[in-house]
Amino acid sequence: MHAVVLREFGPAENLRYETVPDPEPGPGQVRIAVRAAGVHFIETVMRAGAASDLAPPLPELPAVFGGEVAGVVDAVGPGVEGSWLGRAVVTASGTPGGYAELAVAGADQVYPLPQGLGFQDAVAMVVTGATAVGLLDIARLTADDVVLVTSAAGGVGRLVVQHALAVGATVVGAAGGAAKAEAVRKLGAEAVDYREDGWDDTVRELLGGERPVTVVLDGVGGILAATAYELIGDGGRFVSIGSASQVDFTPASERGVAYVDALLDLLARPEDRAGYQSRALDAGAHGELVPAVQSFPLSHAAEVHAAMERRETTGKVVLVP
Repeated sequence: MHAVVLREFGPAENLRYETVPDPEPGPGQVRIAVRAAGVHFIETVMRAGAASDLAPPLPELPAVFGGEVAGVVDAVGPGVEGSWLGRAVVTASGTPGGYAELAVAGADQVYPLPQGLGFQDAVAMVVTGATAVGLLDIARLTADDVVLVTSAAGGVGRLVVQHALAVGATVVGAAGGAAKAEAVRKLGAEAVDYREDGWDDTVRELLGGERPVTVVLDGVGGILAATAYELIGDGGRFVSIGSASQVDFTPASERGVAYVDALLDLLARPEDRAGYQSRALDAGAHGELVPAVQSFPLSHAAEVHAAMERRETTGKVVLVP
C-alpha cells in the first residue's frame, strides 16, 4: 500500500509518500480500506519533534500519523465476525495511522457510518465534532449569551458557531484573514479579522458598545486569547479548548470571570469520549452540525502540513487516498 511515512523529525518535507507492506488485522481487529483520513494541527508539532502538553508522546520512527480513519472494512482478524466485511466505518484509533491506504483498528473502536454521513464528514465529526460536542456541554450556551469564538473558521470553531446560533445566542467569530472571516459570516454570525489592528474595538462596535461578551470560546491562545478575555463582561466565562499556544493568566477575581480549561476537563473523563463521538456522528448525519471539510490527495500530505503551519487551511483538513 501507499502511506505517508516520517523517518526523521523536522520540516514538513520530511513526510514522504512511500510504498510499505500492507498491515494485517490481528485478533479482534478489522482492516479498513481508507477513504478519508483526518489531519490535526498538533500533528505538525509532533512531526517537527516538539514535545507538547497538548499532544501525545512523540512516536517511534518511522511513523505514520493520523488516527482518524473512515472507509470500508476489507479484512477481519481472528475473533471478529465476518459481518463486518464491506461495512462503511469510522474510527479515531486507526493504526498504522490514517495517512495510508489501509489501516487497522479494534472492532470495538469502530463506528458504522450513520445513514447520510459521508466518509469525509465522518472523519471530521469523530474527533473534531466530538470535541465540539464536549466543549458545548461545558459551555452550556443559551439565547441570553453573547459569544466570541476565536479560530471561528477552524474545524471546531465552525461547529461551535453553528450551535451557538442555533440556540439563539449573539455570535461574533474571530478568524485570521478576510477570506476566513467571510466564511464565518456565511454561517450567519458577525465576524472580525483578528489579524487587523483594533479587532477588539470592532467587536465592541458590532455589539453596539453596550452588550459585553458573556462567553469566550478560545481555540488559539496567546495574545489573541488575552485580548479576547478583556472583552468579557463581569461574571462571564472564558472556555479554552485545544489552544495552539498556551496562555497563562488568572482571571481577575473582582470581575468574577470563570476560567475553564475544557481540554483538560475532557481529557480527565476518557469514559465520556465514546458518547461524544456517537453524538457527534449522529449530529452530522442529521445535519444538526455540518462540518466544513478541505480535502487533499494523500500524496500531498507534506504540502498540507506546510499549509497548516502557515494558517492557510480552513475547517477540517482531510487526506484522501
